[in-house]
Amino acid sequence: MAVSDPLADMLTKIRNASNARFDKVDISNSKLKLEIVKILKNEGFVKNFKKMSQDGDALIRIFLKYDDKMKPIIHGISRVSTPGRRIYSGYKKMPRIYNGYGTLIVSTSAGVTTGKKAAEKRVGGEILCSVW
Repeated sequence: MAVSDPLADMLTKIRNASNARFDKVDISNSKLKLEIVKILKNEGFVKNFKKMSQDGDALIRIFLKYDDKMKPIIHGISRVSTPGRRIYSGYKKMPRIYNGYGTLIVSTSAGVTTGKKAAEKRVGGEILCSVW
């Protein structure tokens, strides 16, 4: 069965693998997913990632990050804008996640970026997801 929201599927796989204490999780590859994973790496939520191919399918393997007591670094990850309900925000009213401890991922005209960087660049856009 086809997935109607591939981004929500990716976030759910990451959330479930993190809660189950898996070392890695594989997701299907797309440009948007790759940009989001790059942001997660830069913000320190995942250890690393790599693009790979398995049985002819392009995949992204994400290596999850845990603290010294094996508690996940990703406490929560949720989809904000859905295919049925798009959520947009201007740079002046960009929401903050957990008073700045979380990260907002936004799709702008300048590309996919964090909410903080979008506000610095003075561009708004669609709020894709939040991570804390």
